[in-house]
Amino acid sequence: MDTVISLLVLSALPQLVVPDAPSVTSFRAVTEMVSGDSRIFSGESIQLKCNIPDTHNSSWEYRWFRGSEQLSYFGKNLILWKSRVKDSGKYYCQGVRDTVVGKIRTLQSLPIEINVDGGWAILKVPLHPGLVGHTLSVTCRVRVGTQLHEVILYKDGVEVMRQNGLNPHFYLTRLTLWDQGMYSCRASWDTDRRTHSVISAATPVQVLEVLSQPILEIVSDKNLVPVNLMKLICHLQYNAPAPAPPLNYYFYKNNNRLGTATSENYDLVKRTPGQYRCRAKVPELDIFRWSEPTIFGQVTGPQVMMPPILRSRDQLSLAPPILLPDLSQRLAAEPTAAQPSPHQSTETPTFIEPTQMSIQSNPGPPLKPSQLAPSTLLSTVQSLYQTAIPNSYNTLGDTSGESGDMHEESGDMANDSPDTLLW
Repeated sequence: MDTVISLLVLSALPQLVVPDAPSVTSFRAVTEMVSGDSRIFSGESIQLKCNIPDTHNSSWEYRWFRGSEQLSYFGKNLILWKSRVKDSGKYYCQGVRDTVVGKIRTLQSLPIEINVDGGWAILKVPLHPGLVGHTLSVTCRVRVGTQLHEVILYKDGVEVMRQNGLNPHFYLTRLTLWDQGMYSCRASWDTDRRTHSVISAATPVQVLEVLSQPILEIVSDKNLVPVNLMKLICHLQYNAPAPAPPLNYYFYKNNNRLGTATSENYDLVKRTPGQYRCRAKVPELDIFRWSEPTIFGQVTGPQVMMPPILRSRDQLSLAPPILLPDLSQRLAAEPTAAQPSPHQSTETPTFIEPTQMSIQSNPGPPLKPSQLAPSTLLSTVQSLYQTAIPNSYNTLGDTSGESGDMHEESGDMANDSPDTLLW
C-alpha cells in the first residue's frame, strides 16, 4: 500500500515543479526585404523574409500579417507575385513554436510598408531619412522601357530641378531641414511624333539633424536618488549612420561645468538650486548642441542668462555658408530659370497622352519656367537664412576648439566666446 502511495506522489511531482511557459518570448521577429522595393508597380513582385533571433535554432512556424489581417501563408519567405494595388499595406511577421507546456510566440516584427502603384511613374526615395549636410539621391522610375528626353523633380508642387536626357537620378546635396517635403517627378518621352508625359504620386522625404536639440531632465525623487543628490539626464536623438563617432555629454550649473565630459547621458550632482543645462558634442564631426536652461529650486539673486546674439546682415554674410552655395549650384544647373531651354516654352505646354495605353496617375503641376530668377531666389533664401538658423545648433564646429574645453575644465564658461555659448 505504501508503495502505491509513493508512486502516486512521484507521478504528481512533474505537474508541481514544471512552471507554465510564457506565451510571448522576450525577443522580436525581424521582417527583411529580400528582393524588390518598398514602392513597386502593379504586376511586379517582391519577397519578404521572417527571421527569428533564436540562438538555440529551434523549429518555428511563421505567421504573416498585413495590417490587422492575418494572411493564409505560414512559410519563412513571403512572395507577392504580380502584385496588385490592393496588396499595399504594412507587413510584419511573428514566430510560433509548440512546446510541452503549450505554444509560445515571439514579439511581432516591426512592419515594412509596401506601396503598389498602379500609375506609370514612381519616385524612388531611400528608406531612411536624409541627414542635414549629407546628400540624398532620388530616382524617377517609369513603367515603360523608353528613352526619356526630360525629367522634372517637384517639391510640394513646385519645380526644383530639371534634367534633359536619359539620366533619371536627382541628387539633393548638402541637405537642410528646408529640403523636407513631398516630392514627385514628371517624365516625358516622344514616340510616333507625339509627346507623352506621366507624373508620379507624391512621396515624403524626411530630413533629420545629426543631433537633435537636447532636453535636460532633473530627477529629484528621493525614492530614486539619495536625499542630498539629484540626477541630470540629457535626452537627445543621435542620427549619425553606423559606425557613429562617439558622443560626449557635458553638464552645467549657472554656466559652470560640472565635472568632465562623459559618454553617459546622465550625472549625479548635489541637490542645490540653480540654472542647469547640458551640452552634447561629437568631436570627430565637430558639432554640438545645447539644451534650454532648466531651473531647479528657488533661485535667489540675478540669474546668469546667456543673451542672444544679434547679428547684422553684414555679419551674417561673413558666416560660413550652409545653404546658399548649394542653392547656387542647383540654380546653375537650371538654365530654364533665367533662360528657357529649347525644350521649354514660355507657355504651359500641352502633353498628349499615349493613344495605346491608359495612363492612370495623379494630376501634377504643369510644366512652366521657374517662377523666381536666381537673384530673387537667393535674396529670399538669405532673408530666411537670417531668421531661421537656431542658436542651439552648430554644424560648423565648436569655435572654442580644444582651448574652449580647457577653459571648461576649470568650470568657468565666462571666457568662452558668445558664438561658442549660443550656436
